[in-house]
Amino acid sequence: MIARRIPLGARAAVLFLHGGRADSRSPSRPWHLAALRMRPFVRAVSATLADDPVLLAQVRYRVRGWNGPDADALHDAEQALQELTRLVGDVPVVLVGHSMGGRAALHAARAPQVKAVVALAPWCPEDEPVAHLRGKDVMVLHGDHDRVTDPQASVAFVRRARAAGARADVSLVPGGDHAMLRGSARWHRTTASTVANLALRTYSPP
Repeated sequence: MIARRIPLGARAAVLFLHGGRADSRSPSRPWHLAALRMRPFVRAVSATLADDPVLLAQVRYRVRGWNGPDADALHDAEQALQELTRLVGDVPVVLVGHSMGGRAALHAARAPQVKAVVALAPWCPEDEPVAHLRGKDVMVLHGDHDRVTDPQASVAFVRRARAAGARADVSLVPGGDHAMLRGSARWHRTTASTVANLALRTYSPP
Protein backbone atom coordinates (compact mmCIF):
# COMPACT_ATOMS: atom_id res chain seq x y z
CA MET A 1 0.00 0.00 0.00
CA ILE A 2 1.16 3.52 -0.85
CA ALA A 3 -0.27 6.26 1.37
CA ARG A 4 -0.94 9.47 -0.55
CA ARG A 5 -2.39 11.55 2.27
CA ILE A 6 -2.49 10.80 6.01
CA PRO A 7 -4.41 13.49 7.88
CA LEU A 8 -4.12 13.78 11.64
CA GLY A 9 -6.89 11.75 13.26
CA ALA A 10 -8.13 10.12 10.06
CA ARG A 11 -11.74 9.03 10.47
CA ALA A 12 -12.23 7.36 7.08
CA ALA A 13 -10.10 6.14 4.18
CA VAL A 14 -10.26 5.91 0.41
CA LEU A 15 -8.23 3.15 -1.26
CA PHE A 16 -7.52 3.28 -5.01
CA LEU A 17 -6.97 0.17 -7.15
CA HIS A 18 -5.73 0.60 -10.71
CA GLY A 19 -6.28 -1.79 -13.58
CA GLY A 20 -4.14 -4.58 -14.95
CA ARG A 21 -4.47 -7.66 -17.11
CA ALA A 22 -6.49 -10.84 -17.01
CA ASP A 23 -3.29 -12.91 -16.93
CA SER A 24 0.26 -11.71 -16.27
CA ARG A 25 2.95 -12.71 -13.80
CA SER A 26 5.21 -9.78 -14.70
CA PRO A 27 5.85 -7.30 -11.86
CA SER A 28 3.53 -4.33 -11.53
CA ARG A 29 5.34 -1.00 -11.66
CA PRO A 30 4.13 2.51 -10.74
CA TRP A 31 5.06 3.83 -14.19
CA HIS A 32 2.82 1.37 -16.03
CA LEU A 33 -0.03 3.09 -17.86
CA ALA A 34 -2.71 1.41 -15.76
CA ALA A 35 -1.23 2.92 -12.61
CA LEU A 36 -0.69 6.34 -14.17
CA ARG A 37 -4.37 6.51 -15.18
CA MET A 38 -5.41 6.64 -11.54
CA ARG A 39 -3.25 9.62 -10.56
CA PRO A 40 -5.72 12.28 -11.78
CA PHE A 41 -8.47 10.53 -9.82
CA VAL A 42 -6.37 10.59 -6.64
CA ARG A 43 -5.68 14.29 -7.16
CA ALA A 44 -9.35 15.07 -7.82
CA VAL A 45 -10.53 13.22 -4.71
CA SER A 46 -7.77 14.79 -2.62
CA ALA A 47 -8.83 18.28 -3.70
CA THR A 48 -12.49 17.58 -2.99
CA LEU A 49 -11.69 16.20 0.49
CA ALA A 50 -8.97 18.75 1.24
CA ASP A 51 -10.49 19.82 4.55
CA ASP A 52 -11.70 16.42 5.72
CA PRO A 53 -9.94 13.81 7.89
CA VAL A 54 -9.89 11.15 5.18
CA LEU A 55 -6.78 9.10 4.40
CA LEU A 56 -5.99 8.40 0.74
CA ALA A 57 -3.92 5.42 -0.36
CA GLN A 58 -3.25 3.20 -3.36
CA VAL A 59 -2.91 -0.56 -3.57
CA ARG A 60 0.55 -1.77 -4.60
CA TYR A 61 0.16 -4.87 -6.78
CA ARG A 62 2.87 -7.51 -6.86
CA VAL A 63 2.06 -8.63 -10.42
CA ARG A 64 0.02 -7.15 -13.26
CA GLY A 65 -2.58 -9.90 -13.67
CA TRP A 66 -5.66 -11.26 -11.94
CA ASN A 67 -4.46 -14.75 -12.87
CA GLY A 68 -7.54 -16.88 -12.60
CA PRO A 69 -8.19 -18.65 -9.29
CA ASP A 70 -5.10 -17.02 -7.79
CA ALA A 71 -6.88 -13.63 -7.86
CA ASP A 72 -3.59 -11.86 -7.17
CA ALA A 73 -5.09 -8.37 -7.32
CA LEU A 74 -7.71 -9.32 -4.76
CA HIS A 75 -5.09 -10.66 -2.35
CA ASP A 76 -3.13 -7.41 -2.72
CA ALA A 77 -6.28 -5.39 -2.01
CA GLU A 78 -6.97 -7.41 1.12
CA GLN A 79 -3.37 -6.94 2.25
CA ALA A 80 -3.74 -3.18 1.74
CA LEU A 81 -6.87 -3.15 3.89
CA GLN A 82 -4.94 -4.85 6.68
CA GLU A 83 -2.18 -2.25 6.35
CA LEU A 84 -4.76 0.53 6.55
CA THR A 85 -6.11 -0.89 9.78
CA ARG A 86 -2.64 -1.04 11.29
CA LEU A 87 -2.00 2.54 10.21
CA VAL A 88 -5.19 4.33 11.26
CA GLY A 89 -7.32 1.78 13.07
CA ASP A 90 -10.70 0.38 12.13
CA VAL A 91 -11.99 3.32 10.08
CA PRO A 92 -14.62 2.97 7.34
CA VAL A 93 -13.20 2.56 3.83
CA VAL A 94 -14.35 3.48 0.34
CA LEU A 95 -12.73 1.51 -2.49
CA VAL A 96 -12.18 3.04 -5.94
CA GLY A 97 -11.13 0.62 -8.65
CA HIS A 98 -10.67 0.72 -12.42
CA SER A 99 -11.06 -2.29 -14.71
CA MET A 100 -9.31 -5.25 -12.99
CA GLY A 101 -9.04 -3.00 -9.94
CA GLY A 102 -12.80 -2.55 -10.07
CA ARG A 103 -13.25 -6.31 -9.96
CA ALA A 104 -10.82 -6.54 -7.04
CA ALA A 105 -12.62 -3.72 -5.21
CA LEU A 106 -16.02 -5.34 -5.62
CA HIS A 107 -14.65 -8.62 -4.23
CA ALA A 108 -12.71 -6.93 -1.40
CA ALA A 109 -15.90 -5.22 -0.26
CA ARG A 110 -16.62 -8.37 1.72
CA ALA A 111 -14.31 -6.89 4.40
CA PRO A 112 -16.47 -5.34 7.14
CA GLN A 113 -14.62 -2.01 7.13
CA VAL A 114 -15.45 -1.45 3.45
CA LYS A 115 -18.66 0.55 3.34
CA ALA A 116 -18.74 1.58 -0.32
CA VAL A 117 -17.23 0.89 -3.74
CA VAL A 118 -16.88 3.14 -6.77
CA ALA A 119 -16.05 0.93 -9.75
CA LEU A 120 -14.79 2.55 -12.96
CA ALA A 121 -15.28 0.48 -16.13
CA PRO A 122 -15.02 -2.67 -14.00
CA TRP A 123 -14.39 -6.18 -15.24
CA CYS A 124 -17.59 -7.98 -14.19
CA PRO A 125 -17.84 -11.62 -15.29
CA GLU A 126 -21.41 -12.86 -15.13
CA ASP A 127 -20.80 -15.20 -12.19
CA GLU A 128 -19.30 -12.60 -9.84
CA PRO A 129 -20.54 -12.86 -6.22
CA VAL A 130 -22.88 -10.14 -4.95
CA ALA A 131 -24.33 -11.44 -1.66
CA HIS A 132 -21.54 -9.80 0.38
CA LEU A 133 -22.58 -6.36 -0.94
CA ARG A 134 -25.82 -6.37 1.02
CA GLY A 135 -26.17 -3.08 2.92
CA LYS A 136 -23.22 -1.46 1.10
CA ASP A 137 -23.08 1.38 -1.40
CA VAL A 138 -21.93 0.51 -4.91
CA MET A 139 -21.59 3.05 -7.72
CA VAL A 140 -20.46 1.92 -11.17
CA LEU A 141 -19.35 4.32 -13.91
CA HIS A 142 -18.83 2.80 -17.35
CA GLY A 143 -18.26 4.34 -20.77
CA ASP A 144 -20.83 3.23 -23.31
CA HIS A 145 -18.09 2.99 -25.97
CA ASP A 146 -15.83 0.74 -23.88
CA ARG A 147 -14.36 -2.06 -26.00
CA VAL A 148 -12.28 -3.68 -23.26
CA THR A 149 -14.80 -4.35 -20.50
CA ASP A 150 -18.51 -4.64 -21.20
CA PRO A 151 -20.77 -1.80 -19.98
CA GLN A 152 -23.80 -4.07 -20.18
CA ALA A 153 -22.06 -6.53 -17.86
CA SER A 154 -21.80 -3.69 -15.36
CA VAL A 155 -25.52 -2.99 -15.74
CA ALA A 156 -26.29 -6.66 -15.12
CA PHE A 157 -23.96 -6.76 -12.11
CA VAL A 158 -25.64 -3.74 -10.52
CA ARG A 159 -29.05 -5.30 -11.10
CA ARG A 160 -27.96 -8.46 -9.26
CA ALA A 161 -26.30 -6.45 -6.48
CA ARG A 162 -29.53 -4.52 -5.89
CA ALA A 163 -31.46 -7.79 -5.71
CA ALA A 164 -28.97 -8.94 -3.06
CA GLY A 165 -29.64 -5.86 -0.94
CA ALA A 166 -26.89 -3.46 -2.01
CA ARG A 167 -27.54 0.25 -2.55
CA ALA A 168 -26.21 -0.04 -6.08
CA ASP A 169 -26.43 2.20 -9.12
CA VAL A 170 -24.77 2.48 -12.53
CA SER A 171 -24.13 5.45 -14.80
CA LEU A 172 -23.11 5.01 -18.43
CA VAL A 173 -20.82 7.78 -19.66
CA PRO A 174 -21.81 8.83 -23.20
CA GLY A 175 -18.88 8.29 -25.57
CA GLY A 176 -16.70 7.07 -22.70
CA ASP A 177 -13.84 4.69 -23.48
CA HIS A 178 -12.03 2.20 -21.28
CA ALA A 179 -9.02 4.45 -20.67
CA MET A 180 -11.40 7.20 -19.46
CA LEU A 181 -9.64 9.69 -21.76
CA ARG A 182 -12.69 10.92 -23.67
CA GLY A 183 -14.36 13.44 -21.41
CA SER A 184 -11.69 12.85 -18.78
CA ALA A 185 -12.71 15.94 -16.77
CA ARG A 186 -16.19 14.48 -16.38
CA TRP A 187 -14.79 11.15 -15.20
CA HIS A 188 -12.57 12.87 -12.62
CA ARG A 189 -15.24 15.30 -11.43
CA THR A 190 -17.98 12.68 -11.12
CA THR A 191 -15.70 10.20 -9.35
CA ALA A 192 -14.41 12.82 -6.91
CA SER A 193 -17.87 14.04 -5.93
CA THR A 194 -19.22 10.50 -5.60
CA VAL A 195 -16.28 9.30 -3.50
CA ALA A 196 -16.43 12.39 -1.28
CA ASN A 197 -20.14 11.96 -0.63
CA LEU A 198 -19.70 8.29 0.22
CA ALA A 199 -16.63 8.89 2.40
CA LEU A 200 -18.31 11.67 4.37
CA ARG A 201 -21.39 9.50 4.91
CA THR A 202 -19.27 6.87 6.66
CA TYR A 203 -18.59 9.09 9.70
CA SER A 204 -20.08 12.15 11.41
CA PRO A 205 -18.18 15.26 10.28
CA PRO A 206 -17.19 17.62 13.13
